[in-house]
Amino acid sequence: MNIKQAYFLKSCTSSKQFPSYPYPEFAFFGRSNAGKSSLLNMLLGVKGLVKTGSRPGVTQTINFFVVNDNLSFVDLPGLGYAKLPSQIKKKFIPMIYDYIESRENLKIAFLLIDCRRTPGDFEHELIERLSEKKINIAIILTKCDKLSGNELSKSIKRITEELSIDKDSIFPTSAKTGKGKKELISIIDEFSKK
Repeated sequence: MNIKQAYFLKSCTSSKQFPSYPYPEFAFFGRSNAGKSSLLNMLLGVKGLVKTGSRPGVTQTINFFVVNDNLSFVDLPGLGYAKLPSQIKKKFIPMIYDYIESRENLKIAFLLIDCRRTPGDFEHELIERLSEKKINIAIILTKCDKLSGNELSKSIKRITEELSIDKDSIFPTSAKTGKGKKELISIIDEFSKK
């Protein structure tokens, strides 16, 4: 599969605003500053289509993008950034869970984790919620260009143990170098046909 075109469709804060379309949907979850928006820009091949920022917490709505006029990528707000006001954090969790509960076309949830961090409560709770809904999950390690090969191997081992998952469920990526793009596009292509 080649991504030939992509465009922003809309931003939403509740299920009443979510678009209705027949496209298979691929959602990108993760903490603030995990690199969701940068990874999406890398996958889409359109620099700046998905807003990024030097400070965490830029994405505060659920943002829908149409890809090749036959799929949708969804960028969800990040959690876990200490400087975000508590009222905004309290708004994000129900918004994210509302999304999970209401999207029938959701094919796979990509959970992005900065390879230098250890998964915490947010990741465990999200995996549990997605598993309850029987939604496929892939763990995307971001910012892998920041670690040596040996450090990355240790990070993968630590995260597989922390999340009790198989090593084959983890995909190392770097938005900076393009690492992992081919593998993620292949997963998206496979799940879009299911």
